[in-house]
Amino acid sequence: MLAVMTGAAECDIVAEMPPMWLTVIAWVSLAAGFLSAGAVLYDFYGRGLRQPMRVMEAVWPITALYLGPLGWFAYARLGRPKVKRNSQASAEEAEWRGFAISASHCGAGCALGDVIGEWVVFAGSVTIAGAALWPGYVLDFALGYLLGILFQYWAIKPMGDLSRRAALRDAIRADTLSIVAFEAGMFAWMALVYFVLFTHPHLGAGHAAYWLMMQIAMAVGLMTTYPVQVWLVRGGVKHAMGRPTLPAAGAGADLAHGRAA
Repeated sequence: MLAVMTGAAECDIVAEMPPMWLTVIAWVSLAAGFLSAGAVLYDFYGRGLRQPMRVMEAVWPITALYLGPLGWFAYARLGRPKVKRNSQASAEEAEWRGFAISASHCGAGCALGDVIGEWVVFAGSVTIAGAALWPGYVLDFALGYLLGILFQYWAIKPMGDLSRRAALRDAIRADTLSIVAFEAGMFAWMALVYFVLFTHPHLGAGHAAYWLMMQIAMAVGLMTTYPVQVWLVRGGVKHAMGRPTLPAAGAGADLAHGRAA
């Protein structure tokens, strides 16, 4: 009888583990994310290519954490400071780049809140109706919204003489729909994972595969917030963000550390 019970327990433990191939892919993806984020940080602090808008020094590493090498590529094409040679070159920057930067900025605040929320739910073993998905939704959205608005506030406040209250009001007006769109896309993927892909047992935050699914969820959120950015910018609700530039006269010293893309 004891042998049967022990065997059943061992089967349960095995069942709770995701497939080995998925675990390997997850660790590779997570490592790629951390390496990509580290490469972005090295560009800032090792090569001296600092961002004029300081909040972007949080945005790009966070983006690289969940997009991996694609996040690094996005930073190199959209976020790394480039030499401003003339006003015409600046004006010819493609419109989609501004939308993409704005989407990344929104997504970074949301993603940071989501990661914190997921760890809190996991560490506290919080459930609603026996499922960790629901408290994860609640906490992820609350923290994602809070940090998303703060990231937008930190983008707006340094650009003008607005009072803190006015800057906060503008941040809420500019980014609420963007955040909702990001979280909606992310939650849709999380639901697919929970109810379709991994129904028994469900993946938990203690497994690397769970964080691979979260990376995918955040990438989906980035895609769902992009058209909202387009609508908000073209509707005059917010301004698209641009790629930072270096003055041509003083670019030599900066580019000695790292050539702009």
